Amino acid sequence: MLLTAFGGFMSLIFLAMLVLAVVALGMAAIAREDAYRAADKQSKMFWLIILGITVAVNLLVPMIFLQIAGLVATIVFFVDVRPALRQVSGGGGRRGGSSSDGPYGPYNGGR
Repeated sequence: MLLTAFGGFMSLIFLAMLVLAVVALGMAAIAREDAYRAADKQSKMFWLIILGITVAVNLLVPMIFLQIAGLVATIVFFVDVRPALRQVSGGGGRRGGSSSDGPYGPYNGGR
């Protein structure tokens, strides 16, 4: 019974890894090519290939080492590349601030 529960738990972990990789691949595909260059990150094609291989490995190859390597690439995309792309593309503004707003509020010109 314990092994069955562990197997079910691992299946959920693998499913979560697959979902994260698919979402990262979709986000990488939507971002503009010039945003990658402006953010000084690897090219769009590089990330599409890496994340595409990650999705394929998660679907087809049951080797945990390759799946963990793909998970690391997915996490790097979410933590490093995606925020840089959003900053370069002008996205990410949840509040409706003006262009003079800094990270801690409006910039008043040093007054």
